[in-house]
Amino acid sequence: MDLRGGTTTSETIAQMLHTQPSLVRRTMAALRAAGYVESIVGPGGGWALRRELSDLTVRDIYAAIASKSAFAIGTADDNPACPVESTVNRFLDDALNSAEEELLRRFAQMRLSVMARYVKVPKP
Repeated sequence: MDLRGGTTTSETIAQMLHTQPSLVRRTMAALRAAGYVESIVGPGGGWALRRELSDLTVRDIYAAIASKSAFAIGTADDNPACPVESTVNRFLDDALNSAEEELLRRFAQMRLSVMARYVKVPKP
């Protein structure tokens, strides 16, 4: 939105991301609830930033839209009484928690304004 100079519709964002506008609207609704974007109605409307990119980090965005762990892998729950499974789960949980903490720490250091400087926008 910032690189486009104003508002951007869900349909345009969906085309850029090769996804459905409904998914974009759900994601943007979460960002709106966090106070990062707003929806503008009417001609020329769409989604617009409410915060400066320099005020936002990847962690901010992640926190607004993530609902689960950062990782698709996790512990097994096939047989909670199994001592092997419970031991593996304990070690796996520890490793995943440490990895997620480090990932979120790095996300907190990544400002969207810095990332935007590296985007190469094609000329019309």
